[in-house]
Amino acid sequence: MAKKLLAGWGESDITPDQQTVELSGQYYQRMSQGVHSRLKTVALVLEQDTTRTIMVSLDCVGVPEDYVRRLEQAIARQLPDLADAQLIVHATHIHSAPSLERTFNWWEPNPDALTCEAYQDIVERQLIQAVAAAWSSRQPCGIANVLDFARIGHCRRASYADHTAEMYGHTDRADFMGMEGGEDSGVDLLFFFDARKQPMGVIVNVACPSQVMEATYRVSSDFMGALREKLKVAYGAGFMTLCQVSAAGDQSPRDLTRNYKGEPDFWHADGVEVLSDRLLAAVKRALPRAAGALECHPLFCSQRTRLSLPRRRVSKSEHLAAQKELARLDAIQDSAAAYRDFCDEVRRNERIASRPGPYDSKLHHFVLIRNQEAVVRRYKDQDANPDFEMRLGVVRIGDTVFATNPFELYLEFGQRIKARSPAAQTFVIQLANGIGGYLPTRRAEELGGYGGLVINGEVGSDGGRKLVNETLAAISRLWS
Repeated sequence: MAKKLLAGWGESDITPDQQTVELSGQYYQRMSQGVHSRLKTVALVLEQDTTRTIMVSLDCVGVPEDYVRRLEQAIARQLPDLADAQLIVHATHIHSAPSLERTFNWWEPNPDALTCEAYQDIVERQLIQAVAAAWSSRQPCGIANVLDFARIGHCRRASYADHTAEMYGHTDRADFMGMEGGEDSGVDLLFFFDARKQPMGVIVNVACPSQVMEATYRVSSDFMGALREKLKVAYGAGFMTLCQVSAAGDQSPRDLTRNYKGEPDFWHADGVEVLSDRLLAAVKRALPRAAGALECHPLFCSQRTRLSLPRRRVSKSEHLAAQKELARLDAIQDSAAAYRDFCDEVRRNERIASRPGPYDSKLHHFVLIRNQEAVVRRYKDQDANPDFEMRLGVVRIGDTVFATNPFELYLEFGQRIKARSPAAQTFVIQLANGIGGYLPTRRAEELGGYGGLVINGEVGSDGGRKLVNETLAAISRLWS
């Protein structure tokens, strides 16, 4: 029989109070105008014998790998007992918080805004505090995995008769052929109970980014943050919730085929309440089932490795075509002027009261220029840098497994992993321990459009197949 599993939880606030911040996640600059809801980091420390794993969620758009290394070093210095623990840091992928990396933007940073470096310091300090609280509070626990369902995520790429696709494309067009991909209403849950069989916390994994508030100007932890707070009301202030986003690169919290009829448009704060209530109901339905199926001595093991995936390549003909198209676009309007027009168009769209987002067009002249520039850059760089290096982490707890990747991974790849996994439940965690951009399917590459282009990610569908196979191999080793 395996030894007792120990679990400890911690939570800290990472909201940049009383400061103006640039909100990350769009092609245009958004300066914060107040706080809708608090940003948090939640830590779960697991220990059994000499195996230790730290899972941390951050309310942000993504967590660069070099910052994860910095966090590992800080944990080793300040919490030496956890120096060798496996660290998994993943984003809830909100678009309503400051960025944790200095990304290349098409605008000048606001000199009055909180800098990326200053926010990194805030998050590091608060994350260490949450991990320390989790480590010091660990205690014997029982676990139970449950699958429930909630209508949260939907494919956001519309496909058309001319063999193209558009992210958030109009679905009331005569040539609309349907959504490019599927959707997943499953809510994967792993509950933790203390020795008195009282609920301590839950891991909630859904195939949808937490992005109702993504085009607003308010700091927000979105529907996942709202779920955390509602579960505290339901089960006590000490109840913790670790939210994870499964493979959902082509998903959003909006049902485009219904054209915002019969429910909120899920671009505004009322949508946060609806989706968090749906998830709250799923957790409440599942908890009694979990309480009756506790496992107190689950097998706990993990594996972490480096994985090299082939970068998406550009052919010589694609490169020549991009150069030609770039020259044509530049002759019409240069990128600086096009960007000014792009931003003006965004502001006009934002002022239309009845208009849902997105407020920027990924078919704008400016965006088309950037798309072609990316093709030219990739062609020049791909032979010197043919591979993308990533961390692959898998953690087994009983008959449940967690598998990480750093991408906005299209739903289909997550479905392949879940369908072929030997685990009773497989929790795929995207945007974990790095940022690799979108990883699209072959169909998305063929149809094009935002999310399926070279500019949108490092790795293509060939790399996606390798990621699936390597992840399944790693999972299988934990079952052998």
